[in-house]
Amino acid sequence: MAKLYVIATPIGNLEDVSLRSLKVLSEVGIVVGEDTRTARVLLDHHGVKARLLSYNEHNRVRRIPQILGRLEDGDAALVTDAGTPAISDPGVELVAAAHAAGHEVVTVPGPSAPIAALSIAGLRSATFTFVGFLPRGDAKLRSLFSLHSSRPETLVAFESPERVLKTLQVIAAEIPDRRLAICREMTKVYEEVFSGTAAEALTHFTRPRGEFVLIVEGSTRETQPRTDREAVILEAAEMKRLGLTRQQATPLLTQRHGIKRRAAYEAWLAAGRT
Repeated sequence: MAKLYVIATPIGNLEDVSLRSLKVLSEVGIVVGEDTRTARVLLDHHGVKARLLSYNEHNRVRRIPQILGRLEDGDAALVTDAGTPAISDPGVELVAAAHAAGHEVVTVPGPSAPIAALSIAGLRSATFTFVGFLPRGDAKLRSLFSLHSSRPETLVAFESPERVLKTLQVIAAEIPDRRLAICREMTKVYEEVFSGTAAEALTHFTRPRGEFVLIVEGSTRETQPRTDREAVILEAAEMKRLGLTRQQATPLLTQRHGIKRRAAYEAWLAAGRT
């Protein structure tokens, strides 16, 4: 069976394409691109001759059978306008179809806007959640950032210049003190990285232009709930009144209040002195 190569392409600077990518693009029978005009600019810049076929959100239903048919005759490559295909991209359905048809799907890794943005944001990134393009409804947007207010992982999202100010207003209302980074036009002439709060970003971006990656740091609060020691002691005293032993009560207090066994034991002792 033939191979479908999934090739990451530059997110801005045309020099950010790998040697392997150029080799594969010059060897496959056909290159499937989101916008053939954009793909042609990249190929022409590097002197690569290749047959192009458009594949996007609007024509994917009729294109998938055609591309699978081409794969019967030889290898093909999938590219997107910028970055890694199938990430917030209709390419995922073509990849799934190629797998289902028994073809080998091969990655040719390279540029990725979310990873590139995380690398220059200066925020914690050991764990992060990529949500793609943010929801358009204001209620859904508020719900997303309200939920994120207590989550420890960093949130990464795409946003358009037309909506970024509205999104920043929601963040400023829901999590006003949270650090964020906004990466604009990465690898391009006017690349910019802004760090601060949402309120500071609203002052900075008065007329936003270009492509934006938004990174919002996760919560740094302790994940275990804090306990009112007096409440633990009162509950321990009630357990004593009901006849529970220390061995029975200690694990219950630990579980119910999110405290260590030592703290539960001390609360049990304090309850005997009340």
